[in-house]
Amino acid sequence: MTIVNSFLNWIMKKRMHQIELFMKYPNEVQEEWLNTLINSAENTEWGKLYDYKSIENERQFKERVPLQSYDTLKPFIEKMLKGEQNILWPSEIKWFAKSSGTTSDRSKFIPVSEEALEECHFKGGKDMLAIYCNNRPDAKMFTGKSLVLGGSHQINQLSPDSFYGDLSAVIIKNLPIWAEMMRTPDMSIALMDNYEEKIEKMARATMDVNVTNIAGVPTWTIVLAKRVLELTGKNNLMEVWPNLELYVHGAVNFEPYQEQFKMLIPNEQMFYLETYNASEGFFGIQDQSEDKDLLLMLDYGIYYEFLPMEHFDEENPKTLSLSEVELNKNYAIIISTNAGLWRYVIGDTVKFTSLDPYRIKITGRTKHFINAFGEEVIIDNAEKALTKACAETNAIIKDYTACPIYFQGNEAGGHEWIIEFEKKPNEFNRFVDILDNTLREVNSDYDAKRFKDMALRRPTVHIAPDNTFYKWLKQKGKLGGQHKVPRLANNRTYVDEILQIIQSS
Repeated sequence: MTIVNSFLNWIMKKRMHQIELFMKYPNEVQEEWLNTLINSAENTEWGKLYDYKSIENERQFKERVPLQSYDTLKPFIEKMLKGEQNILWPSEIKWFAKSSGTTSDRSKFIPVSEEALEECHFKGGKDMLAIYCNNRPDAKMFTGKSLVLGGSHQINQLSPDSFYGDLSAVIIKNLPIWAEMMRTPDMSIALMDNYEEKIEKMARATMDVNVTNIAGVPTWTIVLAKRVLELTGKNNLMEVWPNLELYVHGAVNFEPYQEQFKMLIPNEQMFYLETYNASEGFFGIQDQSEDKDLLLMLDYGIYYEFLPMEHFDEENPKTLSLSEVELNKNYAIIISTNAGLWRYVIGDTVKFTSLDPYRIKITGRTKHFINAFGEEVIIDNAEKALTKACAETNAIIKDYTACPIYFQGNEAGGHEWIIEFEKKPNEFNRFVDILDNTLREVNSDYDAKRFKDMALRRPTVHIAPDNTFYKWLKQKGKLGGQHKVPRLANNRTYVDEILQIIQSS
């Protein structure tokens, strides 16, 4: 296995030259991809609708094609789900990534072309390993197995030749043989759709395997880890998997989970690597050991545009190309891809932390915020406030959500939080005060509304009993890696539902 490890390390490092190339010529690479995408799709139904053959540059592309949401692309995607081809993209589309994005009942079916699998998702996975091996020359991860917490996979009954599942399941189902050989557990377990049964079987199937790296959403990774420790009677994961050296995570902010992982994996050499991989594409990888910002991957068959959030609600907002973005401004991401998503607003917001090379930080969602009183609190604000409150009161958060408390009579409005703690704060009132004060420090609009409690009063915070969020997700049929607790909402739907569970328990 040592020879195999050395060989694979060498292969992964060769890719670094290509990564350095797009870091050096980012705008040229992006322009080339836009031309390739337009030329490839000119004879599709979409390409004919917008006369792609006559588009000669970025300006014409933006003028011709309106910004798209899932709802505007849905009629085209529904044709593809029924087996029709050459609609949004010329190559055969038979795979769809089922995405909820939030815990809302509406499912999205994102087309996944062969090109998107090979040139985007698989390439992103290989690049992630290449960057890791480049940063850790002594890496031995290929001497053992990768434990992947995948989602469920189902056959799409609308067409005998079409399949859907969450993204991780689509990827697992299509992995090349060499990658499948390095993964655990068996596909029959990895693709189970009953998450409670899956966790149990995964724990039993992997606890005696030489696991060197883990990839998955933090929440479910912790659930699995705790079950493994229960079954083995061990104190931490290093006692179960002594060669464990890498954890790859994404989808949610990792900061609230860091302390739990340190307890589960008490190893100073453990490497945590963040990726930005969504159903719509693989966008970013943490490329520096000491910096959590994500390198924007520019040669994956994706053309990027960025919409300043202050113009998000305008009717025909002007988007910026990569060469026009500025540091530390909040942008909505817009993508055109080699799976046929055209000028698609994916719903995520980012800030650029570096322009040479282009590195980003995920700041939240275009729809996950609280702005009932003009306070414009985004997830980035909330995470900073919670992290500080936890650090100063020795607390560890498991899950949380928040929403507005609307004006009632002469009372000011406010924010209502439900927090499930892994470890409760030693001074609860101080925790709430630090949360509140930090929000005031990082968000001037929130601070202005908090002035003398005129518009916003001190936050109301509920401590949720253990497994409250788990019960809520289960109640809604939303257990699984692709379903996440909505951190912030501009309405009371989620909080009121969860409060009912708390009151009835």
